[in-house]
Amino acid sequence: MMTQKRPQKSEYAVYYEKYVALVPGGDFLEILEEQEATLRLLLSPLTEEQGDFRYAPGKWSIKEVIGHINDAERIFAYRLLRIARADETPLASFEQDDYITTGNFSARKLSGLLEEFSAVRKASITLIRSLDEKAWKRRGTASQKEVTALALGFIIAGHERHHRMILEERYLPVMAGG
Repeated sequence: MMTQKRPQKSEYAVYYEKYVALVPGGDFLEILEEQEATLRLLLSPLTEEQGDFRYAPGKWSIKEVIGHINDAERIFAYRLLRIARADETPLASFEQDDYITTGNFSARKLSGLLEEFSAVRKASITLIRSLDEKAWKRRGTASQKEVTALALGFIIAGHERHHRMILEERYLPVMAGG
């Protein structure tokens, strides 16, 4: 079972500090489970048309944000798995905008993207539950930066929270006329 310890700044690239800092204290698995329920509760009342909403020209639609969260979580969980299993092969970075361009999220149903988020998150939680203390401490390289398995777990949680906050602050108030 995962330690309740937070990763140190030496365990991840500076870029990821914004995500790690967003993860509250408490039981990490509960946080991941609550996020799954919270995001679904927040967005499931929206219509399909609302799923295509962009708060400004050139910004991602709500569907694209959810598609991005899904894609990124899969990639972070894959990195976590490889590093936790002591695979020392450097892992490549990914260009998020290219994934949005080719993801065709606008052709999908918002409800389907939310179901996918639940499935991806449940898979991440299952992986996280399976790791022992040694696995959490292992270090590897992703995007040419050293990272620990523990940090990747926190990046998964912080990344979802980062994008959910943007949805709550920039998308939903505009849609509600506020």
